[in-house]
Amino acid sequence: MRELPKLFGDKSENLATQFLEQEGFVILERNYFARKLGEVDIIAMRDDVLHFIEVKSGKSDFDPVYNMRPAKLRKVINASQYYMKTKKLDMAFCIDALIVRYDEVEFIENVTL
Repeated sequence: MRELPKLFGDKSENLATQFLEQEGFVILERNYFARKLGEVDIIAMRDDVLHFIEVKSGKSDFDPVYNMRPAKLRKVINASQYYMKTKKLDMAFCIDALIVRYDEVEFIENVTL
């Protein structure tokens, strides 16, 4: 029986959260949605730096890292800026990608395209 995409995505985000916590991150929010701007899968803090993390996962031969496209990155950036503005935050931050391949995790800090 095939796993439903939503369940698979939730499982991948849970795995990503566990990985980040093991790496010393404090999870602040999950699935932060900024209306009309976009969504950030995970917002976390480590070493006084705010991390806005996009989780990409997949089970096929197509590597999920290729789903991190410029349009998606723009949405994450816009939602991140909105988050910082509404929370009145003025601090170091970065946009990261966390790639889940089956049960393996690759963390890519400070992604740019």
